[in-house]
Amino acid sequence: MPSLIDLMLEGRGVAHHGPWPRAVVDVSVWNFAAAELAHGRWSLLGLWGEPAMVHMAILDGISAEIAVVSMDCPDRVYPSVGLHHPPALRLERTIRDLFGLTAEGLPDPRPWLDHDQWGARFPLGDRINAPPKAAPYRFLAAEGQGMHQIAVGPVHAGIIEPGHFRFTASGETVVRLEQRLGYTHKGIEGLMSGAGLAHAAKIAGRVSGDSTVAFAYAFSRAAEAALQLVVPDRAVWLRALLAELERLANHLGDIGAICNDASFSLMHTHCSVLRESVLRASHTAFGHRLLRDIIVPGGVTRDISEDGTEAIQTVLDNIRLRFPALIELYDNTASLQDRTVDTGVLTQGLARQYAAGGTIGRASGRTFDARRSFAYPPYDSLRFEVPVLNEGDVNARVWIRVREVEQSLALIDQILGRLPPGPLGTHAAHRREAREGIAVVEGFRGDVLVWLRMRDGLIERCHLRDPSWFQWPLLEAVIENNIVADFPLCNKSFNCSYSGQDL
Repeated sequence: MPSLIDLMLEGRGVAHHGPWPRAVVDVSVWNFAAAELAHGRWSLLGLWGEPAMVHMAILDGISAEIAVVSMDCPDRVYPSVGLHHPPALRLERTIRDLFGLTAEGLPDPRPWLDHDQWGARFPLGDRINAPPKAAPYRFLAAEGQGMHQIAVGPVHAGIIEPGHFRFTASGETVVRLEQRLGYTHKGIEGLMSGAGLAHAAKIAGRVSGDSTVAFAYAFSRAAEAALQLVVPDRAVWLRALLAELERLANHLGDIGAICNDASFSLMHTHCSVLRESVLRASHTAFGHRLLRDIIVPGGVTRDISEDGTEAIQTVLDNIRLRFPALIELYDNTASLQDRTVDTGVLTQGLARQYAAGGTIGRASGRTFDARRSFAYPPYDSLRFEVPVLNEGDVNARVWIRVREVEQSLALIDQILGRLPPGPLGTHAAHRREAREGIAVVEGFRGDVLVWLRMRDGLIERCHLRDPSWFQWPLLEAVIENNIVADFPLCNKSFNCSYSGQDL
């Protein structure tokens, strides 16, 4: 079987703009790629559109090669990938909402992001040419004796973002869960179009607030690939430090939050204290608790402060002192284990089919980690392990986070100990011609993908793909045959981003 690169190089108009190729293909090659995805030989990394073209990023798991397959859509129609490969379904529904391109044969044509509230698309007062209001959203039916529905959201208690969850249950057992998201639409791709590089980097860092480093990191690497920028060594290492601090803070918060949803507030409290200590050290070191607007194309905007290294090292020492006792408490609390073990099991087959990244995939046997699989610097010279478990339950997802906390502690030690001197950035040369770039980096939820095209120094098109696109559908699958009361545990063990998947 040909590799992705072989396929791209078969005279199909390869455009080399960065580390991976892109080819504009015909319908037969598009359908061939969809069939390879359906058979599990390749994995879908992204699927996005623009007014007259669709693009698909594909991973060859054997060779760890990535390629982008593009197809012109002069009639605004293209063959559905979701017809053969379910992970593409929501992406194709989104392409229709955002760009009006129709996936021919798409099994589920319902809108995804568009809740029929985007009046700004039509001139004020133009009611004659505006299309009729969409029919009410129809949730999928589940029939059977004694079935009842439970509607949760979109507004929830607390400060979490909106999302609607429609449960069909038989007694306390969940028969089906269906999500409806898209309540946090921000128009990210529209805001990116025509933006300058500096402003676009700020937008990228705001796609999902808890992953500001990961998105800025991926965007910057994609822009650097397009513009052929070489980032100074010190900036390369500082970026990894920022990424590990973000990962450490979020994993500590998630471990505590999962326990809190099992009414074990003691773990939540102590993990929250540790997370807060990481955020405060981040502020001391770089001037921002969430490390926003520090990674930019060409380098970083801030160096670590004089007392930043000491603050971070103090936090690491404190976590190493207190974290083991918390994990022992988790492991030896029978009532907590009763809630997490064998709850919300994600099978290895589904994890592979959806190319589930981060803790979700690695708790279900998928070994992919962009830091290791693509070995982008400085991770190619750092020592770390990628923890993997096969059980796929809530408990496994907790333990993957525990092990990744330990790995991040070790990685931060290595980075601080080997941080090279030198400048923090380099300036981009102005290029009038169209340039494309793509990058994948490992965020705390999993792999973040960014593809962009620049022309005359401005962003012409940019697509930013959060790991949650391929994780939200799996949450629907794992809750089936669990009780309703276990949904908060399952949901928090996934911790998908509402905002990240709403472009």
